[in-house]
Amino acid sequence: MEQANNVFEIEKLNLFYGNKQALFDIDMQVPKNQVTALIGPSGCGKSTLLRSLNRMNDLIDNCKMDGLVKYEDQDIYNKVYDAINLRTKVGMVFQKPNPFPMSIFDNVAYGPRCQGVKDKKQLQEIVKRALINSALYDEVKDRLKESAYGLSGGQQQRLCIARTIAMSPDVILMDEPTSALDPIATAKIEELIQDLKKEYTIIIVTHNMQQAARISDNTAFFLMGYLVEFDKTDVIFGDPKEKKTEDYITGRFG
Repeated sequence: MEQANNVFEIEKLNLFYGNKQALFDIDMQVPKNQVTALIGPSGCGKSTLLRSLNRMNDLIDNCKMDGLVKYEDQDIYNKVYDAINLRTKVGMVFQKPNPFPMSIFDNVAYGPRCQGVKDKKQLQEIVKRALINSALYDEVKDRLKESAYGLSGGQQQRLCIARTIAMSPDVILMDEPTSALDPIATAKIEELIQDLKKEYTIIIVTHNMQQAARISDNTAFFLMGYLVEFDKTDVIFGDPKEKKTEDYITGRFG
């Protein structure tokens, strides 16, 4: 899939957990300021690929890889590349909302504080902007000092998105961010993702094919560690080139 202005370029990526190979020769480019969905059955390598984009796999024992992952034209697996800085620029939202055991305000302010932001006024501005951008501010503005655990599941997930935004990332990785949420909360997150792509590049792993069709610009279909097909979402869902893609999309397997 040809694209100008790619934020990630992945070439011949192979990844192993011990002796088990999880990804095979992955080649793909992720366009900037678009939503790219990774779909496929469980265990096909979607989340593994997602975690390789901000080096979260570094934290897993026995994980090794070869190939090239370039972010903004730099090889992120180069020994001198700063993984901490990478995770600031490439933020992550997980499957289950995971707010910290602290107030709503402190959840969002946590990252900037760790980066050395001490000024109260500046922190307030960062928190407010992140909450507005995650479509949560109006719901929580009068309870910022209350525990984040008092929020509903959907609100907690938007808080986790706000916490990511507060770090001023370029890319937001989302690993099935709505799978633990009800349909109304899911719709809010999907609407939010559409807004966020104006400022951020979003890569989302989803099991929900209708969700991928609704919210993504590009879709990559994975099967057993291989990238079967990657194209514009309307092509993948309307006129896929590979029979395996068509079979999965139409529910013949998976």
